[in-house]
Amino acid sequence: MATSLSEAYRDTTLQLKHIIPLDFDSIHDLPESHVWTTKDNLDLLSEKPDVLSIPIIDLNALSATELVRNACQKWGMFHLINHGIPLSLVDEAEEHARRLFGLPLERKLKALRSPSGATGYGVARISPFFSKLMWHEGFTIMGSAVDHAKELWPDEYEEFCDIMDNYQKKMKSLAYKILLLILKALEVDDKNQDQEINCTPSFYQSEGALQLNSYPCCPNPNRAVGLAPHTDSLLLTILHQNDTNGLQIFQEGTGWVPVPPLSGALVVNMGDLMHIISNAHFPTVYHRVVPNETRHRFSIAYFYGPPTDSIIAPLSKFQTPCFRPVTLKEYISLKSRHLEKALTLLRN
Repeated sequence: MATSLSEAYRDTTLQLKHIIPLDFDSIHDLPESHVWTTKDNLDLLSEKPDVLSIPIIDLNALSATELVRNACQKWGMFHLINHGIPLSLVDEAEEHARRLFGLPLERKLKALRSPSGATGYGVARISPFFSKLMWHEGFTIMGSAVDHAKELWPDEYEEFCDIMDNYQKKMKSLAYKILLLILKALEVDDKNQDQEINCTPSFYQSEGALQLNSYPCCPNPNRAVGLAPHTDSLLLTILHQNDTNGLQIFQEGTGWVPVPPLSGALVVNMGDLMHIISNAHFPTVYHRVVPNETRHRFSIAYFYGPPTDSIIAPLSKFQTPCFRPVTLKEYISLKSRHLEKALTLLRN
């Protein structure tokens, strides 16, 4: 029986201090546990002027394949417009995320992620790799949210679950379209996709995770971090962000580049598995989130990947593969122990 994405995380047990967020409503000063310095993360607080921006791509454009190829090679990220996701659904999902994070902490803790679990309320899973804590709270959904939602709203959980289920279905369909577009950008012919890609037949069946994120107003944002620098593990991520800035990506030779919200657009970024499949032609995106003093940032990320037992390797068209084959389950285990060094450990 195939391992589910949530089951793949069970071997990566966390301590409670790396799961439970702050009670942000009761905090008026930045606690020492959340004060970051350049010593904690080299050049963390540096930022280049906003002179660069990621590309904007129309999913229906005739030149979409070429635009995606250029965007993935240079940035590993792009804004996607005309994506087909109803904006009303996006707004509903954001509103329910706000509703969830607006609950008192003791209520949210009823849906706390277990130390060996992957779903529910808590801080970012990358927290143990850093000496300081992040100004962030999250809620992770893989499949149905009903078990945790019942803990939050015993009599009013159905609407939340219905909206999150619908959102995941729409995102899964969109992610598949984007995947096919990316394969075309990598010059994989439609007729030869199954043969050309080095993976099991179940590759086009997918695993996904929905991550609701909250970055409350921060009393000292210049010394805090919303989400520490990292890359995403799966094939690609589709992100909705509300009208509050905070997302930044790192570019060699440039520094941290802001990715401001674009009304009606979704942000698409490449993950580690796409970096492997593309044989390092498409970079996995090193990104972070910085907090804001006066505005509460919300975002919803959909992480898209293959089944956990699928074998991931560079496309067969690449005669000199840069990476050895790995299953998603193996990669999750590797990254849970080594974070950004995981890809290096897979290099041939």
